[in-house]
Amino acid sequence: MDQAKQCVRERVWALLEQAGAAEAGVRGYIPAFSGAEQAAERLTMLTAWQRGQVVKAVPDRAQLPVRVRALKAGKIVYMAVPKLAEAPPFYLLDPRNLSVPAEEAADRAVAARIARKVDVDEMRPVDLVVCGSVAVNRAGARLGKGAGYSDIEVALLVEAGLLSNSTTIVTTVHELQVLDEDLPEDEHDFRVDFIVTPERVIECDSPKRPTGLSWERLSPEKIAAIPLLAKRASCRDS
Repeated sequence: MDQAKQCVRERVWALLEQAGAAEAGVRGYIPAFSGAEQAAERLTMLTAWQRGQVVKAVPDRAQLPVRVRALKAGKIVYMAVPKLAEAPPFYLLDPRNLSVPAEEAADRAVAARIARKVDVDEMRPVDLVVCGSVAVNRAGARLGKGAGYSDIEVALLVEAGLLSNSTTIVTTVHELQVLDEDLPEDEHDFRVDFIVTPERVIECDSPKRPTGLSWERLSPEKIAAIPLLAKRASCRDS
């Protein structure tokens, strides 16, 4: 399964580089694709965006325009600490008390300096999740960069009752990242409800959410590297 996923990623990364749709050296990352600003603007036309007041967004550069627009629209933004490597594991960006303009606050390096970090039990229920993807298909199946952090974040929110079937999950991508084929999926992988590209919005009709963390899929090294998981694992073992 892991090898099948990686083959798809490598193909899409190569395609983006060849087309000049992403910078050289994109392999291993969520692509910062050309047209990300246009995709972010198109996202703001969705009813789920206009109604939502709390957004959980990834810290990747491709979704920076989304985070900026969310803050400018007065939405609360939760952004994961990169690799969930600190405790608490989420940054809280509240537009009502930002010390810098939204364009700066939405940058993950600036957020690391100015935002208060919060734990899951301090967070409000999430209306909209914006994730990054390397590849996605019309059914909503997606592949991230392979580290599994987005899956862990979503699972944590589900366990905490902050993300439900009524929460909308969206990804913003380049058209070349939308594949007309089945994608390899694990049981714990979630699917997106909408795909937003610079040119269009695709509504997916096969929603899928995890029921919680899949501990059997987490290596001891991954658990030890994420303080929140290490603490929970210790409680499970005690």
